[in-house]
Amino acid sequence: MAYSTVGVIFSNIHDENIPELSKHRTMASIPVVGRYRLIDFALSNMVNSGITTVGIVTKNNYQSLIDHLGSGKDWDLARKDGGIILLPPYSNETDVPYTTRLEALMGITGFLTHRKEDYVVISDCDGMARMDFADIVRAHVDNKADITMVYHEEESVESSYYITLTPDGTGRIKELKINPNVNGKGKFNLYVNVMVMRREYLIDTIQSAVQRGFSSFGRDILTKNVDTIRIFGYKFNGYYAGINSLKKYFKHSMEVLDRKTRDELFGARDIYTKVRDSAPSKYLDGAIVKNSLISDGCTIEGTVENCILFRGVKIGKGSVVRNSILMQDSVVENNVDLNCVITDKNVVIRDRRRLAGCEELPYFIAKGRML
Repeated sequence: MAYSTVGVIFSNIHDENIPELSKHRTMASIPVVGRYRLIDFALSNMVNSGITTVGIVTKNNYQSLIDHLGSGKDWDLARKDGGIILLPPYSNETDVPYTTRLEALMGITGFLTHRKEDYVVISDCDGMARMDFADIVRAHVDNKADITMVYHEEESVESSYYITLTPDGTGRIKELKINPNVNGKGKFNLYVNVMVMRREYLIDTIQSAVQRGFSSFGRDILTKNVDTIRIFGYKFNGYYAGINSLKKYFKHSMEVLDRKTRDELFGARDIYTKVRDSAPSKYLDGAIVKNSLISDGCTIEGTVENCILFRGVKIGKGSVVRNSILMQDSVVENNVDLNCVITDKNVVIRDRRRLAGCEELPYFIAKGRML
């Protein structure tokens, strides 16, 4: 990282987009692609870009996130100075958790004030992508921008809150809309919840917002001042998977079964995650596996096609599992037929069950259930 930069990751924002998977965990710790969590992408992008101090803003249900991050050693962030710093959901002035992004930023002003880095990269945990944050910071400096917002060209969106950007010929944002009507044909520039600012500028912006009684970062700071502050866009042209509904979670997970998508996500730079010492998967007599990602510790006797199996999944004899995502330690007993199914952790599907969803509406089974 040519410019000294600190990272800030929001772990809980967007939880409401996938209530099925975020009921007992943060958005950041939603399991994806067999062995990863969503936070691994933002965190790895920061580490690969030379950021060695990352503050993670929490709110609730973050025990699984703490278990996953540990000391930060799997991301080379187990450090005496910096590393991973968990930030509470409220400031010293209040014991009420934040309700908006701006309130969350107000709550971490102390953390930002005590840092020495020149720039801040702020990222959410609602997407899978491999980004070079160092390049984004360089563009921010070159443009003499106050704020740089990363966007990706999209054709549709499914979210309760989103921002579209319209840059001019120089890249400066001339129009910024919150929740516009984007139905119909055409493409638009979707803000992917990655932003760069000077650290001191961010602190001044937060303090000014407090004095004015603002509550929304998007509506009170960005949209009202798009003509007066230098907001620039940075177009990200690589693979980006926005996880803003169960349908999109299923869709983008299935896309990772394609080699080209895997190469884009995991090719040039590593995406790090918590390392577990698990036994290799076992393929017993009668096992048939096609075009699937199989994690460590699985036991397969049946047929698995176009699936993602997390650690410790068991597929019984005579069972056929297609186009499905089975999370850690799920058990499919004998002679079961599954299609377009998502199971959370520790699910048991008993003998001779027939369960099916579709791409638009995958059949979801909550954590720990037995069917």
